[in-house]
Amino acid sequence: MATDFQEPPIGVLDAPFDSALSDRYLVYALSTITARSLPDLRDGLKPVHRRLLWAMRLLRLDPAQGYKKCARVVGDVIGKYHPHGDASVYDAMVRLAQDFAMRYPLVDGQGNFGNIDGDNAAAYRYTEARLTQVAIDLMDGLDEDAVDYRPTYNGEDEEPELMPGAFPNLLANGASGIAVGMATSIPPHNAAELFDAATLLVDQPEASDAQMLEFVRGPDFPTGGLLVDPPAVIAEAYATGRGSFRVRARWTVEREKGGGWQIVVSEIPYGVQKGKLIEQIAALINDKKLPILADVRDESDAEVRLVLEPRSRTVDSDVLMDSLFRLSDLETRVSLNLNVLDATRTPRVMSLKQVLAGWVEHQFVVLRRRTTYRLAKIADRVELLEGYLAAYLNLDRVIEIIRTEDEPKPVLIAEFSLTDRQAEAILNMRLRSLRRLEEMEIRGERDKLEAERSGLEALLGSDARQRTRLKKDFAKLRARYGPDTALGKRRTTVEEQAAAREIPLEAMIEREPITVILSQRGWIRAMKGHVDLAAAETLKFKEGDGPQFAFHAQTTDKLLLAAENGRFFTLAADKLPGGRGFGEPVRLMIDLGGDVGIVALLPASAAEKLLLAASDGRGFVVRSADVIAETRKGKTVVTPRLSARLRVVKPIAPDADYVAVIGENRKLLVFPLSELAELSRGQGVQLQRYGDGGLSDAKTFVFATGLSWAMGGETGRTRTETDLTPWRAARGAAGRMPPTGFPRDNRF
Repeated sequence: MATDFQEPPIGVLDAPFDSALSDRYLVYALSTITARSLPDLRDGLKPVHRRLLWAMRLLRLDPAQGYKKCARVVGDVIGKYHPHGDASVYDAMVRLAQDFAMRYPLVDGQGNFGNIDGDNAAAYRYTEARLTQVAIDLMDGLDEDAVDYRPTYNGEDEEPELMPGAFPNLLANGASGIAVGMATSIPPHNAAELFDAATLLVDQPEASDAQMLEFVRGPDFPTGGLLVDPPAVIAEAYATGRGSFRVRARWTVEREKGGGWQIVVSEIPYGVQKGKLIEQIAALINDKKLPILADVRDESDAEVRLVLEPRSRTVDSDVLMDSLFRLSDLETRVSLNLNVLDATRTPRVMSLKQVLAGWVEHQFVVLRRRTTYRLAKIADRVELLEGYLAAYLNLDRVIEIIRTEDEPKPVLIAEFSLTDRQAEAILNMRLRSLRRLEEMEIRGERDKLEAERSGLEALLGSDARQRTRLKKDFAKLRARYGPDTALGKRRTTVEEQAAAREIPLEAMIEREPITVILSQRGWIRAMKGHVDLAAAETLKFKEGDGPQFAFHAQTTDKLLLAAENGRFFTLAADKLPGGRGFGEPVRLMIDLGGDVGIVALLPASAAEKLLLAASDGRGFVVRSADVIAETRKGKTVVTPRLSARLRVVKPIAPDADYVAVIGENRKLLVFPLSELAELSRGQGVQLQRYGDGGLSDAKTFVFATGLSWAMGGETGRTRTETDLTPWRAARGAAGRMPPTGFPRDNRF
């Protein structure tokens, strides 16, 4: 049934949902980019920072004045200029006052403004603030029409669209922000180096990025540290506007009496909270991920001082620090993304040279605007002085007109050819001013202003004069923030260093002899020293349990545990439970079910290669390095056929050249080791053929010396069969009965 089309109600827009959504989201995105997240190229400020400084300036919070409560400042900002949350505005203000976050703080805070440990600032009702000299330099010229003003959000007041920016705040203090679809990340730099590079751009606007790097050596972080990237990496980052810088902590070795030593960290990377860094290093110690480090202590006061104690005096300090650089935030990467709003408020990623050139161009604009403003002020003053001079020369007549005329203003204008402003100024003069209206003083001030006007007009008309004036201004500010001042001295050292080495775990463990014992029920322990293996029988075990594997090893060894299902697991010898008690179940250390038997346990360093054989008579040779597992789940190496199980895992001696295999049917076979395949995983090849039963044992040996086996009994004698020709055959043969006296358990 058809229905008539109905017009939407008044005030409701009928539009496709996708276009309405995209249009509104685009407006939000542009607002976030231009009015919240990205700084302006010319003053390096976001709107919230700009409004904070403007409000503090109107409150006359100059460096020479007293402090005022931050609550007062925040209230003015959110009430008059920035209608957002007070917490976000106060957080922005706090950061401007933190000397560990800002290279050149714009706010001088009094009270608790947070610290490098990561503690928050006190509430704004407890803290006080005023402007710093840096902020004054940044705003110098606001009273001289250096920038445009715009109405505030409610139209009741005015605020500057940007600051004059005589201080290169964007690069000197850096910035960070996340907008919609784009972000910015600019580390701080040294102001004196920026002024030097800007001075070059004044004379040579076509200078290259490489020439900029002759002055700007790299970021200069308020927390110091070492910039360890090679020059080529730094140059590439600045040329493209994108990249990152590798920053390390500054450390020294302090020697103690008796030969001991400790490492003292005096500067940490920028943006790293000291409290979290200490927790991170302590976690490495507790988790035993850094065995060569014994303790970390925080002995900081006003200066950072982290003390790192090695496990022993024999530890290499470079090895310890390389490990910490890899495992902790003692080395970090600080990103560079020079994405800023240019003079047309368009977001762009710029190179270092483009950013500096844009700031220099803004300084030329500010210089010309301030000059024009000063010329207008001079013209106004000269006009009044001309009127005062006319009144002085005709003072009696002026007084007579004022006393006798009902409307003296038109009469003064007509008689002395005055302008309306001149006549108004004469009429508004106080009587006490008459004594100062001496002709010489008036003429002297007028001549002085005329000379200044001619100089300013020459400045406006000459590009060369403007360049000279700007270089003088830069030189004056550079002297204030020069490398010989406490604030301007470079804090971050640029020093190329290689990437931190990956130190193997074995290098961090003290090498000590141990005796590893695994019981029949799977309880493992490690006794200190190399004890007599024959004494393993006399050790304490749980009732009904006894030793299954016992061997000598070192704490630096990795132990290979092979299971019947063909999976290999790796255990760290230094993490085995001690020899007191019964040890711990090995199955809790690895993901091995209770119904799967353990075939072998041996050090990975026992031999370069291993002989593997399953109960169905199939096997192969594998490299020890190929069976080391990295996780608790282990690594599948042998994939035995259905109903078969891994039965033999034995080291292969370097000089072994033959393989001996014996089956459960008591048939012995000997064949060359070269006939056996070397694999990293699989079922392998047939070692021996069986009519019934399966493989009992296998081993490798040197054919020329023959096979040896224990005779049994208490004598401990062995027997050796040197002539093995009757049992020598091709791999996969059935074999024949072993020599007389071979053990009845069919084990070599």
